Amino acid sequence: MRSDTDLLDAYSRAVVSAAERVGPAVVRIDASGGSTRQRPHPAGGSGSGVVFAQDGLLLTNSHVVSGAAALSVTLPDGQRSRGDLIGEDPDTDLAVVRISAPDLVAASLGDSSDLRPGQLVIAIGNPFGFQHTVTAGVVSALGRSLRARTGRMIESLVQTDAALNPGNSGGPLVTSDGLVIGINTAVIMGGQGIAFAVPINTARWVIAALLRDGRVRRSRLGIAGQDVPIPRRLAREHRLTQSRGLLVTSIASGTPADEAGVRSGDVILDFGGTATERLDDLQRLLTADVIDVPVPLRILRDGNPRRLIITPRE
Repeated sequence: MRSDTDLLDAYSRAVVSAAERVGPAVVRIDASGGSTRQRPHPAGGSGSGVVFAQDGLLLTNSHVVSGAAALSVTLPDGQRSRGDLIGEDPDTDLAVVRISAPDLVAASLGDSSDLRPGQLVIAIGNPFGFQHTVTAGVVSALGRSLRARTGRMIESLVQTDAALNPGNSGGPLVTSDGLVIGINTAVIMGGQGIAFAVPINTARWVIAALLRDGRVRRSRLGIAGQDVPIPRRLAREHRLTQSRGLLVTSIASGTPADEAGVRSGDVILDFGGTATERLDDLQRLLTADVIDVPVPLRILRDGNPRRLIITPRE
């Protein structure tokens, strides 16, 4: 049986290893000047970011860089570079910035769908300007929601008790294997050990859209919902191949879901023939390609499958 000392040593080695692996890819971002409708006053302040491609692409929070006239990026070795904003998506609080610097180290992106509550995670960033601060904790919960500055809900957030403070925003949340599984985005002011990160699986498709179009165009259905398991009895009875679906908890009046006849309590099984086991799945499908396009929606209502036609709008 392993002693407490051995267990603590193993924990320490895991944190040190992850920090050494990802730390060289974590940068500080200083924003200055400029303003937008969302930020009417001149931008200013600092946050964190993580390099995900050796050609100089880094991921950070939208609220760190939004409205800035100039971005200055400080690398771990103290080298500074101008940052150019490629695009931002305030709805998920994510942004992609490009820098030009030699010998960049890129972090490896993981799979946030593999996360489990209680799993060890490490946060790396620059809280209050203290460069390369490392904190550790666990995944407190999954599937949390938080309202973005735009008013849209950011879904499927990772909740963690790893200590985060102003300046950690945009920095990576990392597994003990040194894989980035989230981008730290928010803390509950006055709360103890309650912080949130955007899952990296959400970040992946946002990155692709920003690199392609400079922004993310989305369609919407007008529902709020949550992931739920499908009872095995119903799955067997209706020969369903999936074990989870999306429970509709509310519907906004006059929206595509309302017009299509979706009701609270319905469980969405697939959208356009693609299974939607998680909110992330549905969000990825609500792209610009289906704006104003009739799409089949399969649901469970009162335990029975039904098919509706819904027309998403931007």
